[in-house]
Amino acid sequence: MVPVYPIGVAAKLLDVHPRTLRLYEAEGLVSPHYKGGRRIFSQSDIQWISCLRSIIHDEGISIPAIKRLLKYEPCWKILNCPKEVHETCEAKVDWTEKSGDDNETLNLCRRCKERLEP
Repeated sequence: MVPVYPIGVAAKLLDVHPRTLRLYEAEGLVSPHYKGGRRIFSQSDIQWISCLRSIIHDEGISIPAIKRLLKYEPCWKILNCPKEVHETCEAKVDWTEKSGDDNETLNLCRRCKERLEP
């Protein structure tokens, strides 16, 4: 999806402070695009962050725990998403790819894989 939301708009859509989005980025949980040095979020980023917020607040799982969980399970299994939801989800994170940098298993959706490919 095309990134269109600057960080302030994304934060308002998600009802969070922009610092929260910067934290998720610093933790490697979201990778917004940059345009002119400014973070720009896509609708799939917004959807994924909404899922993250659900994992954190509804399930009570910490950010470090989410990062560990995502090494072993795709996001839709953590959230128990129905098949019809996760099969069409633009923001789903499928943790099956290997990272060339640190040999950790990374679960990346198609969009994230495309960003990492040279």
